[in-house]
Amino acid sequence: MYIGIDLGTSAVKILLMDKNGDIIKTISQDYPLLFPQENWIEQNPDDWFNATLKGLKEITLEYKNINALSFSGQMHGLVLLDKNDSIIRPAMLWCDQRTEEQCKTLNTIENIIELTGNIALTGFTAPKILWLKENEPDNFKKIHKIMLPKDYIAFKLTGKYSTDVSDASGTLLLDVKNRVWSKEMLNFIGINISQLPELYESFQVVGNILPSISSLLNLNSETKVIAGAGDQAAGAIGVGVIDDSTLSVALGTSGVVFASMNSYFADSKARLHSFCHANGKYHQMGVMLSAAGALKWWVENIQKSKDYNLLIEKEAKESEIDTNLFFLPYLIGERTPHNDPNAKGTITGLNIQHTRGDLTRSIIEGITFGLRDSLELIKSCKDSFTSIRVSGGGAKSDFWKQTLADIFNLKVDTINSTEGPAFGAAILAIVGDGLFKDVNEACSALIKIVETKEPIERNIDIYNKKYSKFKTLYPILKEI
Repeated sequence: MYIGIDLGTSAVKILLMDKNGDIIKTISQDYPLLFPQENWIEQNPDDWFNATLKGLKEITLEYKNINALSFSGQMHGLVLLDKNDSIIRPAMLWCDQRTEEQCKTLNTIENIIELTGNIALTGFTAPKILWLKENEPDNFKKIHKIMLPKDYIAFKLTGKYSTDVSDASGTLLLDVKNRVWSKEMLNFIGINISQLPELYESFQVVGNILPSISSLLNLNSETKVIAGAGDQAAGAIGVGVIDDSTLSVALGTSGVVFASMNSYFADSKARLHSFCHANGKYHQMGVMLSAAGALKWWVENIQKSKDYNLLIEKEAKESEIDTNLFFLPYLIGERTPHNDPNAKGTITGLNIQHTRGDLTRSIIEGITFGLRDSLELIKSCKDSFTSIRVSGGGAKSDFWKQTLADIFNLKVDTINSTEGPAFGAAILAIVGDGLFKDVNEACSALIKIVETKEPIERNIDIYNKKYSKFKTLYPILKEI
């Protein structure tokens, strides 16, 4: 048996899979977000670990023959340990926006794209470290180890400081092309390589479960812990995006358009992320900060409802496409393509005849147009994609998948698991245990397409014209 642990922003999902790729059980455990100030978003790493332990206990009460486990994790979060391995302060998360000034400082490094394949963005880890140095110098001086969220869980399970190259790519401390820590970036920030964890490929063995943990969970102490991957790379593995003909679109809290690349490529303007992939290769990625998160805001916060099926599959589906009703999904700023932490969400083009279904449809369209912004950038690098593999909460919506097919003008494939990152983590575990020669072989064997949505011809032209209008809104509204 194999376990995939997906450490998300609001919950940890734990998935149990057999050697044939069949999912036996999934468990989810929530934990809180902390909002100490405007634009600050934090979590307590021990909340992650306690939730993970609780979920693992529930699984191992029933299933004890676990060969290996691995991880998917929310990226960019800053976890700091002192010399006693105690947490120095709450972890700053990927969606934390406090580091705008530090990003400006880091982007003065003339060759930053050459060094890291990317530029500094407020979500990344390096600006958070620089913020700490400038604003909490006493905490900065205490740093013994700098870790990423999932790697803190791996440390608690194995006692080893580790990370993988896909997750490390999002720190802005990695020389992505050469898959090593960048000495130049470390020197600029003022940290040393001994404060960073050891680098692994996502499918490599970090170690075995500590005896104290194996006893607590009633597991064999030989259970292997595999490095795992950042959530987007793990999610791409979980839907089988391992070559350069298929795109992954993740419709989670954030939204991601992900293209696997056989060789390293960095956009000269760093409009896309250039990261290491979990299969040993590379990927290009565009990220929007509010995808299913924006839909959740609309349904739960504004409509005070939990009935997604009513609002989406009935009301929105029955609504006609309105070429003058738009939603800009920038509820917590935006990353790709605008790189603007101060961007705001808007609904424009309202009239007295609009219904809730019209607005729900516009929310889904706006998020999908935001994703298309990333698609257009990726296509400028490589335009030969044949299909999309979709994952995340949005993958459960037939209406959203059809809208995605229409707006992207690509077929949308659903595979035999919608678990995305957790499934990808379990695949990395099975590869790390040696059942397959590599990640690509495992994906080919374990992942099957179960449904395909083709673009609706009459909608393609309508959405192309509507997208052209959508692109004009942000630059105009930015001024006010």
